[in-house]
Amino acid sequence: MPATQAIRDLWDAVGDTPLIRLHHLSALTGCEILGKAEFLNPGGSVKDRAAKGIIAAAEKDGRLQPGSIIVEGTAGNTGIGLATLANLRGYRTIIVIPDNMSREKVDMLRILGADVRVVPSVGYAKPENYYHQARGIAESTPNAVWADQFNNTANAQYHYDTTGPEIWHQTGGRIDALVMAAGTGGTISGTSRYLKEKQADLQVVLADPMGSALYSYIKSGVLDSGDGDSITEGIGIGRVTENFRLARIDDAMQVDDHQMIEMAFFLAQREGLLLGSSAALNCFAAARYAKQIGPGHTIVTILCDGGQRYLSNLFNLGWLAEQGLSPTGILPELLNG
Repeated sequence: MPATQAIRDLWDAVGDTPLIRLHHLSALTGCEILGKAEFLNPGGSVKDRAAKGIIAAAEKDGRLQPGSIIVEGTAGNTGIGLATLANLRGYRTIIVIPDNMSREKVDMLRILGADVRVVPSVGYAKPENYYHQARGIAESTPNAVWADQFNNTANAQYHYDTTGPEIWHQTGGRIDALVMAAGTGGTISGTSRYLKEKQADLQVVLADPMGSALYSYIKSGVLDSGDGDSITEGIGIGRVTENFRLARIDDAMQVDDHQMIEMAFFLAQREGLLLGSSAALNCFAAARYAKQIGPGHTIVTILCDGGQRYLSNLFNLGWLAEQGLSPTGILPELLNG
């Protein structure tokens, strides 16, 4: 076999992830369901792209200098991406994370050497919220730079520059819909804008967990979280971020935890893909949308991260039973519902 050129370092390993055909989901729906394998990024998630984009922009404008500290409030994955790349570039990290995130994420951050501040999980309106605490730490710490993944549009821009073009190339320009959730809004924003510029009639569908206000916002223009709740991590919020504001979205659908859990176990046991809750939610929405529009279409979604960082909750059958979410293997029936 011909030799291939080595990647210079971990920085260059971010992105260029495979687009995987989900064989059994495609067979169930009659559509081509394709998942962008973002769990293969060096830090293990799609958030490596946001981290790289934010660090690169801060280096370019001079805010990040030798000895700088990167501060971020995160559900975990962006913090892991930042810590991974900051280690390479010679920066320290302070990561603020709410206490309802998986134990594995906190452990990973500490192993990477981040200064991890676990804080109580409270609503965004309260000053104790992890987002506001991260901002306060950045403002009071010498040589600190606040990453601000929610409103720093370097996040969305990096997806416009990389994720969108990769999907367009990998599908050969044959794509009917992009279906995915939003947390900061960076991935759906940058990717949707690029793909819509290439193909104006492409349908972009937001997949939203229960308890998030973004479904209501897309459907009616009003932020309304409703009465639901979700165990998913890192997606679905109650406000419109600067990144999300740039997205080009045509429609939205809600996915509940039972549907997400059934898909997570289906992906593991049928597709051989152990993925996190946001990826499972994305795949359920993509398959449900495929059922709605009928066979013969190509639908792309994002496989955000791996399931290894959710073994203590999402794939813990005892924990799931306590939440009333035991998987039953009825995914095909749910897709037809």
